Amino acid sequence: MIAKTFRATIVQEGSMCFIPLTFDPKAVFGRVRAPVNVTLNGFVYRSTIAAMGGPPFIPLRRSNREAAGVEGGQTIRVTLALDTEKREVKLPADFVKALKSAPPAWDRWRAFSYTHQREHVEVIEQAKKPETRARRIERAVRMIRLAPLRRVRRRS
Repeated sequence: MIAKTFRATIVQEGSMCFIPLTFDPKAVFGRVRAPVNVTLNGFVYRSTIAAMGGPPFIPLRRSNREAAGVEGGQTIRVTLALDTEKREVKLPADFVKALKSAPPAWDRWRAFSYTHQREHVEVIEQAKKPETRARRIERAVRMIRLAPLRRVRRRS
């Protein structure tokens, strides 16, 4: 297994947090935007190394910070391991039905990245009331139907 352990200080800018990499991910993982399993304080989550015109980093969502018991400004031990498992989002049946009944939403959905799909499903599944869930499904389908259909490189 290809992995790298290092120490880093969590950067917090407003509500956004990230972990700057202290090494060249291309030298370790063979590419900069590598899919990785991130381990913080024994908590493991899946992510992708990001590089948006600057040094590479790992996004650190609030839910992952809370689960790992970490916060911005804290220096922590981080382990990144190359994630070779296929990334698939399990879709709720009611969301699948709504996507398939609103052409071309299903085709556009299938072109979305794993992360984009996961974010949509998480918002839907976090609804506490059935009417909130229905509204979120409706809004997601509307957004997906209107999204431009682009060619997306899918990892195999």
